[in-house]
Amino acid sequence: MGSPPVSKHNEGELEPPKEEQYPVKWYRSTFYNMTILGLCNLSAPGIWGAMNSLGAGGAASPNLINAANALTFCLMVVSCYFASVLVRFVGIKGALIFGTLGYAPYAAGLYTNNRYGTEWLVLLGAALCGVSAGVFWTAEAAIAIAYPEPWNRGKALGYWLTYRLSGQILGGAINLGLNADRNEAGKVSYTVFLVFIALQAVGPFVGFLLTPPSKVERKDGRKVELIITENPWFEIKETTRLFFSKKFLLIVLFIGQAVFAEAVFFTYLAMWFSVRSRALGSFLSGIVAVISGNLLGYWLDRTQISLKVRARGAFWTIVVLQGAWWTWATVLVARFQQTQPTYDWATPGFGAAFAVFLFLTIGFQINYLFLYFIIHNISNDEQEVIRYAALLRGTESAWQAVAYGLESLTVFAEVGGVYMNFGLWAVSVFPAWLVLRHFGAFKKEADVVSTVPAQAFKGETGVVVVADQSKVTSSGDEALSVEGKGL
Repeated sequence: MGSPPVSKHNEGELEPPKEEQYPVKWYRSTFYNMTILGLCNLSAPGIWGAMNSLGAGGAASPNLINAANALTFCLMVVSCYFASVLVRFVGIKGALIFGTLGYAPYAAGLYTNNRYGTEWLVLLGAALCGVSAGVFWTAEAAIAIAYPEPWNRGKALGYWLTYRLSGQILGGAINLGLNADRNEAGKVSYTVFLVFIALQAVGPFVGFLLTPPSKVERKDGRKVELIITENPWFEIKETTRLFFSKKFLLIVLFIGQAVFAEAVFFTYLAMWFSVRSRALGSFLSGIVAVISGNLLGYWLDRTQISLKVRARGAFWTIVVLQGAWWTWATVLVARFQQTQPTYDWATPGFGAAFAVFLFLTIGFQINYLFLYFIIHNISNDEQEVIRYAALLRGTESAWQAVAYGLESLTVFAEVGGVYMNFGLWAVSVFPAWLVLRHFGAFKKEADVVSTVPAQAFKGETGVVVVADQSKVTSSGDEALSVEGKGL
């Protein structure tokens, strides 16, 4: 399947008519591959999320589980940083498979702790999970960004992330069925972890079904080149250079306010709610997150609306909602510190206390998806997609390591996490805006002429493919997007 000629459709996000699309085999299509990626996500981080959405991994006390999660994310920082080096040797598919291997031992640790009180396997499982998960997160992020056609990218992200949340919904449904009569505080039934272990053990086998990038067939005819050909030292230097680039440093705080929240609202659920209310939270939070994430994906794919409007509309909607939810949570935990409640769904005041957990979960999901949109728009080529994906996931892991570490301290867990996340949100908005304001901002001169090699620079939505050293002329609405290049 050769490269298509350059056209308005090939350069932009608009979906071409059916007759202009390239025929693809279903088992090499982007939809097929996003389904396989989604199933891997369900089996690995999806079930991990299901366990943690029970509140502190289903344990009676959040301290040990939060400490274990802090260890996981500390090691993920390291494994994310070197993920592109591993991709150099085993490819993106091999990296994805490797990344699924450490999740089942973590689930086994939670099972033995819940049933027998064993603590060492929790920490060992957390360490193994951290080593593999950083690679998994990098590989899946790069695949999710690079495989889909431009006009399907937002919907594909929402569809893929639905599988991760399906794990949380499944876990919540199982746990709700097992604990529906438990209206007191405490740990959840250990039986649920046997199902989780089995589901996570199939992850590596599902990964083998992924199509390698060179064989993926896209309806726009473009080849996917998710490969690393440089030596490991070059990769380390390039990844480090991108981390210290101005446009990435400016979004570090925004990444922090997005993912710090996970430890905060899971600890919130574990501390202030009964067992069956935690199970209900696990189930419902997955459903509302699926809905909100897919709605955002569809908005980001509305290519008849300019990139500038889509980017700014999504950004300010997310920012304003986050501010409202953190204000609400701050008021609640300040009161809870004095009253020390355990809310059951039959308890007066349950609705207001429980709703903020659901809203914070929605906030986490739409922030999570929007971060992929940001990474796509600051990357210049598919090699940078891999490196930026590694940096995104490594930075997320660093923030989550801090969050889970602090949340393992009882004094901090009660109110400190909410206060700190509220502060992170407040200081992150302006630096992120300095990056976002360039997305879809066009030069308005009559013509923009540039001489570039093939696949050398990015327009509003994708890599512009041109003949070797040919000139590209754009004007009016076709002008080149500056997308943060002036930062």
